[in-house]
Amino acid sequence: MKKILIIDDDPLIRKYLSNLLNDNGYETATAENAKDALDLVGLESFDLITLDLEMPGEWGTRFFSKLAQDKQKKNIPVIVISGMSGNQYAIPKAVASLTKPFDQKELLKIVRDVLQ
Repeated sequence: MKKILIIDDDPLIRKYLSNLLNDNGYETATAENAKDALDLVGLESFDLITLDLEMPGEWGTRFFSKLAQDKQKKNIPVIVISGMSGNQYAIPKAVASLTKPFDQKELLKIVRDVLQ
């Protein structure tokens, strides 16, 4: 089973994404900030990460740059899911960027395409 890490400071978004992805056959883990996410990535292996940009403490862009410096973790695909406009420019190496509120069918299609 493919495992996805959901990083978002909003508990409702974390729960929504977790339920959506679990219902579609994926295992999920969640983190509410960049520090917790980095700790989780260090402990477990993930096939995909969904990443919010605007979070208290370190922003998603900072998490991504730290991830990119890790030889073993830098190839984990990242989907940016953010309420910020222009979010597709924040992390050019992301496999996709969605703006909240996002279309769940579009997200699931991207996830399936990336993880096939």
